[in-house]
Amino acid sequence: MTCPSRSLRTLTCVALLAACSSGSPARTDVTVNRAVTHDVSAPLAAGAPPNALAPENEREEESARPVSHDVPPGGAAVEQTAEGTRPAATVVASFDGLGVGFTGPQGYMPTLRNPSDNTLAVGPDHVVQIVNTRMAIYTKRGKLYDTTGKVLYGPVETRTVFRGFGGPCEQRNNGDAVVRYDQLANRWLVVMPIFSRVTDRPNEPPPMQAGPAQRTVPGRPGQPGAAVRLYVPEPTPPPAPPAPGDTGPRRQGQRPPQPTTGSYAMCYAVSTGPDPMGSYYRYEFVRPLFPDYPRPAVWPDAYYVPTSTGDEVIQKHTCAVDRKRMLAGQDATEQCVVIDGVNFLNNADLDGTALPPKGAPNIVLAAGGTQLKKVMEDSAIYAWKFHVDFDDPSKTRLDGPQTIAVAPYHYLCDGQLTSCVPQPGTDRRLDAQGDKLMARVVYRRVGGREMVVATHSVNTSAGGGGVRWYELRPDKHRDLSLAQQGTYAPGGFYRWMASPAIDKKGNIGIGYSFGGLPHFAGQRFAGRLAGDPPGVLTLHETVLVEGEGAQANTLRWEDYTQTAVDPSDDCTIWYVGDYYHKDAPSYSTRIAAVRMPGCR
Repeated sequence: MTCPSRSLRTLTCVALLAACSSGSPARTDVTVNRAVTHDVSAPLAAGAPPNALAPENEREEESARPVSHDVPPGGAAVEQTAEGTRPAATVVASFDGLGVGFTGPQGYMPTLRNPSDNTLAVGPDHVVQIVNTRMAIYTKRGKLYDTTGKVLYGPVETRTVFRGFGGPCEQRNNGDAVVRYDQLANRWLVVMPIFSRVTDRPNEPPPMQAGPAQRTVPGRPGQPGAAVRLYVPEPTPPPAPPAPGDTGPRRQGQRPPQPTTGSYAMCYAVSTGPDPMGSYYRYEFVRPLFPDYPRPAVWPDAYYVPTSTGDEVIQKHTCAVDRKRMLAGQDATEQCVVIDGVNFLNNADLDGTALPPKGAPNIVLAAGGTQLKKVMEDSAIYAWKFHVDFDDPSKTRLDGPQTIAVAPYHYLCDGQLTSCVPQPGTDRRLDAQGDKLMARVVYRRVGGREMVVATHSVNTSAGGGGVRWYELRPDKHRDLSLAQQGTYAPGGFYRWMASPAIDKKGNIGIGYSFGGLPHFAGQRFAGRLAGDPPGVLTLHETVLVEGEGAQANTLRWEDYTQTAVDPSDDCTIWYVGDYYHKDAPSYSTRIAAVRMPGCR
């Protein structure tokens, strides 16, 4: 492997798996964790508790440092400055989800906290939404229900899925939980991180050290026993995480001191069938490293979950958990790899039911640049191939990074937790999260064509913010090449925090936040048909919801939005994002479903 000169600025060869010094691009020092606890729950809807009413505000002080609106040379060449001329995507459903004033069978939404950490998943008959530390389940018109958007369940704390499970998954109602629908198995997946150390376990395993393999211990009597943790270099300890129930601040210097011993955890719940209100197989895995910002992805061989290990270290974690065994409620393991010196990772999430070639590794992507080092731009996207072997972990490999040359980009407003998007009637600007590829990175196979689509937020030459998007294609060696790219930036406004999807025709749809004076922040959608000229979102922009008020209490805005493809028709693209009602004290969320022209 040859280290590209461009990446030396941002992703050092030593940090990137010591690839250049060793002559091998593969990472094989894998941590293998067996679930310390697993069980099968009672139906979720059985004896649902009333919604807890604990105060849940999370405030962030505004960053005082100036931000840049520079565009690197060559970046403007891929900007699309006018909306597409094709008809807009059709909105087929639209309703308010969790947010201010929300009520359901379990009561009403308590005081909201920022950011919303919006996520949703869609099955044949239901829509499931998680916002920060609360979840709700809605009807979807089809065989079971004649309307869309009726609240069937919620709002309840996300940890309700782990009621009766014991341990931190039941005790601690953390934010950053994510829901996915596994279309291959017709199951629901809920992933919830534990952000504070678990110190009350019997026989707590020692901290990870370089050297001989160590063994884990069961978290509860009678649960699965010891498993080998293979060698992992001793990491730089992350800063103390937030108090239980916090959302994961991703901000330097904001966490209070806390114990330095004990482990974190990742909690998984997989439904036993297609009903999200039924029973779940539940698992807790010990995580020796802080598990912030999980982005679960469905792949045929595993559920992949990348995380960040701390605010003040440039280090990321990507893990694969044994999907096959979890779908059967069996003892399962999770395999994890640490990558130092790299930006936020996203594993590819499968759209549709057409599988990648048998044995194809999961694709992992990251943007370049390093905000902590004040490197805010790059001209490449970085890719890894994650092959996991649950029978023989010595064969698990993370190969990369591959450098994919793209048009130069500069993080929108210099990255995360910066005062960026202006709003009418207030000096408060909103965060851009411009330092990372956003959820989801999506994969779809359409006939013989394989597609991977990724998005992030970049500065634009008009002074606003644009959605940079890429379509990548794997070759027979599973290396990626750039098929097309563009920056969607009509009118000089701000479009940011995008989430893409691919329908069964190979059409690409992207939802995103929209704002900038004189507009309040809202949500919009654009897209392109499979055969359209490259680099252009050809559909006229769809307004999903117009903002009616400004967010004045904090700069934190969403952290992410979310798309999901409807398994009932494989055409409808669902999307969720935030907006404000007029004079509202906090945000609402809008869940919308759109369909691209020609997809039926």
